[in-house]
Amino acid sequence: MTNGWVDMKNTDMMLIMGGNPAENHPCGFKWPIEAKRTRGAKMISVDPRFTRTSAVADLFCQIRAGTDIAFLGGVIRYALENNCIAKDYLVNFTNAAFIVRSDFKLPADTDGVFSGLNAATQSYDRSTWNYAGAGGGAHPDSVATYAPGQAAHGANPPAPTLPEKVEYDLTLQNPNCVFQLLKKHYSRYTPEMVERITGIPKEQFLKAAELYTSIRKDGDMKKAGTIIYAVGWTQHTFGTQIIRTAAILQLLLGNVGRAGGGVNALRGHSNIQGATDMAGLFDNLPGYLKVPTPADASLEAWMKRITPTASKPASWDSFNYYSNTPKFAVSYLKALYGDAATKQNSWAFDYLPKVDRNYSWVQMWDDMYNGTVKGMLAFGMNGVAIGPDSKKNIDALKKADFLVVGEIYPDETSEFWKSPGITKDEMKQIQTTVYRLPCAGFAEKDGSFTNSARWVLWKNTALPTPGDCRVDQAIVAQIFLKIRELYKKDSGKFPDPILNLTWNYSVPSSPPLAEVLKEINGKALADLEDPATKQQIKAGQQLPGFAWLKDDGTTSCGNWIYSGSFTEAGNQTARRDPSDPSGLGLHLGWGWSWPANRRVLYNRASCDVDGKPWDPTRKQVWWNEGQQKWVGNDVPDFKVDSKPKDHMGPFIMNPEGVGRLFAPLAAFADGPFSEFYEPIESPIDNPLHPQQTHNPVVKRFKTPDDKYGTPKDGYTVVCTTYRLTELYHYWTKNNPMNVQLVPEPFVEIAAEMAQEMGLTGGEKVKVTSIRGEYIAKAMVTKRIKPMMIDGKKVYQIGIPIHQGYRGIAEDEGKDARTLVNLLTPTVFDPNAYTPEFKGFLVKLEKA
Repeated sequence: MTNGWVDMKNTDMMLIMGGNPAENHPCGFKWPIEAKRTRGAKMISVDPRFTRTSAVADLFCQIRAGTDIAFLGGVIRYALENNCIAKDYLVNFTNAAFIVRSDFKLPADTDGVFSGLNAATQSYDRSTWNYAGAGGGAHPDSVATYAPGQAAHGANPPAPTLPEKVEYDLTLQNPNCVFQLLKKHYSRYTPEMVERITGIPKEQFLKAAELYTSIRKDGDMKKAGTIIYAVGWTQHTFGTQIIRTAAILQLLLGNVGRAGGGVNALRGHSNIQGATDMAGLFDNLPGYLKVPTPADASLEAWMKRITPTASKPASWDSFNYYSNTPKFAVSYLKALYGDAATKQNSWAFDYLPKVDRNYSWVQMWDDMYNGTVKGMLAFGMNGVAIGPDSKKNIDALKKADFLVVGEIYPDETSEFWKSPGITKDEMKQIQTTVYRLPCAGFAEKDGSFTNSARWVLWKNTALPTPGDCRVDQAIVAQIFLKIRELYKKDSGKFPDPILNLTWNYSVPSSPPLAEVLKEINGKALADLEDPATKQQIKAGQQLPGFAWLKDDGTTSCGNWIYSGSFTEAGNQTARRDPSDPSGLGLHLGWGWSWPANRRVLYNRASCDVDGKPWDPTRKQVWWNEGQQKWVGNDVPDFKVDSKPKDHMGPFIMNPEGVGRLFAPLAAFADGPFSEFYEPIESPIDNPLHPQQTHNPVVKRFKTPDDKYGTPKDGYTVVCTTYRLTELYHYWTKNNPMNVQLVPEPFVEIAAEMAQEMGLTGGEKVKVTSIRGEYIAKAMVTKRIKPMMIDGKKVYQIGIPIHQGYRGIAEDEGKDARTLVNLLTPTVFDPNAYTPEFKGFLVKLEKA
């Protein structure tokens, strides 16, 4: 989320896709409503169903699930064809003028793929996805994730790098500049093509495209539009590229960095953002530092690979803030290993695990199925229920040696051995040892949440833990201390990382989370002085922010983007000052936002090249000529003393300093521009290029449980899953009040489909995919209508995710005790590794 929930009140135009905030984020949805009420903002809802969000929208378009890139690509084409773009923003703040290598090819030139595809390995050689220019240096996107079979100690040929000096054309006329390639690429996304793919009638699509791009009519730059999305976008094999398409559109329209603008993800849980910030992703360390691989033979090699050097037109400037990566990494190693991390041992770099293969969610369960992963610790995570392909997950757990579940209720994962269809004799054959640990509930714990807006908010304990329940950190700490005790006693092949890990908490067996946050924030390990301001920090004091981090071992920091969250002034995340002098919903004294308590990312782009706000009524930051620095209502996301005439790009985390319409080298696994590909299970071939229907780098798993349906097999109905306001994942089904609100599952079916089947509402239906079946009552509705997809009538259905094979008295006899994710396929996005839940094929019949 580039902006924030409250900032949505500042918008003039909303495109809501891949999300239904009125029902799934009802508290946050008040801010879009506020924009409608106070600013007259317009709202467009694009969804497979007519939802409660759609009900308050100014325009609704029903879309076939999984075709969002086609819709957004069509809007991009419309904006370009009708000159509804932010021309000055585009030229100065994006890479539109950058010239791309002459040997780069678009899908239109190569039967549906970008240049460099190796069909045998299902991967791209991305060397042609680069700028034309001279020189070059390391770049964090230049090396793909380490794959099995690669040489472990740098024997691979050096990866291509970005040129130091990029060729460019400010007139945007060069046929190989990014702007012209973008126009060519999306020229195929005509209104007629959008209709064939998405099912949205041409006239309806044109209304949506005209309305959204109207904020740039006649070159007006005062208005701002926002794009709002949720897991309806992310949970596809091309989810990353859907979001990428939205980013391209927003850059074209000059909406990034603006109050009321941005690309804004709605997290369905209060700490999803915090989990990824703290390395909930297997290929990242805290603060999104890229993990070392076996090919990184030394700290120097690792730093060279992941630290970018600037890549830009010679006359432009780039802050290239990720050039500070060594400071972040060394400070992180000092936080982990303290005095054991010295310059002589390269700050204990060898202690860090080297990630040698894909450890993402679906891959991990596949590895367990195949016997590579022997056990699992599952805390607050119901892996059997959340899928995909719950049967495969159950079969994988049957083969595991052990399973440890930390929960407040028994769940499908801890009782996988009692799943429907398993007989008592089969239960006896399951040798998996299951340990169930009683954990504390959220109200029984303190700590911080990081919400969708990157606001880090501290909460206090409300209730004591009952019985023998323990807080999460106590369980993890006691496991660690026991392991360290065993290492001290019996040594081992490599005990150093365990024995030397810092554990300087007042209560080692249950570390107070305030102390953990202080460690994450970072402290000075020696006396420090800022050479410019002469400000001093004494050894042992908390750091004010990440600008103080060093690569010489004099600072420690557990996560650089959280530096500033717990300073000498105290716990900044516990602040509760609601004041907002700007009126923009910034609330700088309410909690703390990463990075640097900044509320809108890239906010320098809210001003023109001279440093003056595009819209003076919504001033975020601006250049103060008298003070010779950037000032404002928000914390400037910029080099504070960089004069506008220096032409430093506002996108300071990119080596280019500008927003990427074209994403070079290994930024994405499947293309430097987004391209529409059909879901793995699709009712039609891809109208753009039938010979390349699916994303060419999406891999299918090979176990007996991995099956994929086609229309030829009789699977012709598009199915999508969704959430209900009254239930939360699989947790609230243990609460009688929630269960009474929605006591039984249902399948949402179009009235026309029900009529064809001779079906009435309330009758039971069986939904079958090639992987499993699901039985529930039919909810016959006009909220989903049949669609014409490439001349073919196609039905969609929707199923809420919340029920499972564990229930309570309130739903007894009303629930078939099956999981929706028995239906979903094991395929994932090749960039983020998120599974496909939102568009797959099924059959539907009376039960």
